[in-house]
Amino acid sequence: PMKGLLARLKPDTYIMLIVGMVVLASLAPARGQVDTALSAATKVAIGAVFFLHGAKLSREAVIKGITHWRLHLVILASTFLLFPALCLALAALPGWITPVALAPGLIFLGCLPSTIQSSIGFTAIARGNVAATVAAATASNLLGIVVTPLMAAALMHAQGGGLSLHSAQSIVTQLLVPFVAGQLLRPLIGGWVSRNGKLLSYVDRGSILLVVYTAFSDAVVGGIWRQVGAADLIRLLLLCLLLLAVVLGATWMAARSLGFDTPDEISIVFCGSKKSLASGVPMAGVLFPGATLGPILLPIMVFHQVQLMACAVIAQNYAARTESAADAAGPTG
Repeated sequence: PMKGLLARLKPDTYIMLIVGMVVLASLAPARGQVDTALSAATKVAIGAVFFLHGAKLSREAVIKGITHWRLHLVILASTFLLFPALCLALAALPGWITPVALAPGLIFLGCLPSTIQSSIGFTAIARGNVAATVAAATASNLLGIVVTPLMAAALMHAQGGGLSLHSAQSIVTQLLVPFVAGQLLRPLIGGWVSRNGKLLSYVDRGSILLVVYTAFSDAVVGGIWRQVGAADLIRLLLLCLLLLAVVLGATWMAARSLGFDTPDEISIVFCGSKKSLASGVPMAGVLFPGATLGPILLPIMVFHQVQLMACAVIAQNYAARTESAADAAGPTG
């Protein structure tokens, strides 16, 4: 229905809250002891996010559908090979095309894992292979805990940047250790965490808002809006649109050329074209210090909204085609 489609095209409340944190930080950035306290709280919140994800994540979700290895390989190739290559190419474009201050953020965007919730949600709307999407998105996020920092370090080093040894240690202490602890304690607390899904959602979303506010506070104090202007944001939006269009086209053509059926094609298109804001913001908060974090987050935030709006339209089109095919086939009873 057109009404439902228009509802999905609207920027969601949470995205508006994230934008609100950027505005708040621009007008009233945290400084001094307040900034120090918020930075400490951010580290605790990020650790809590990965602990709760470790406790909630079912090993069965990883195993389920794992035998569909061809589909998973296509999705992982898009996430961790195609995306980084495209983002690296975009970052290397002249400064009048790709803003220099935002190029590292584009590279980091390319290294992120796929989303879980929106990939599954859009696959379900489009009548795709939900079980395969669950398995592929879960595998992507598990790999991302290790692959994303290593890949970002390698690609940014190639561009003259790079991540420090301290960043690598932070990944272990703030991401891997809490996640493993959550997995080990899953037999004891997994049921409680699953029954209280809203708690995980609040911690997830609250931690992202906290990271965004703290990051942009440091960035504003460091002069981000002297480096990034309105024209830069418009160029970033156009680059994100181009990136998403290329990946959507590539995943669709790969699914067709490799002979996947329509439900599997839907899974590949939606899971292979996503990048996770929920994983990306906490990871960036661990990896990038102070004022450098703000510009890193901008491409993730813009691409996230673009992918939601575009995939809402595509999911509705897939669903309409499926319903039309079912109507054409007539009753089967």
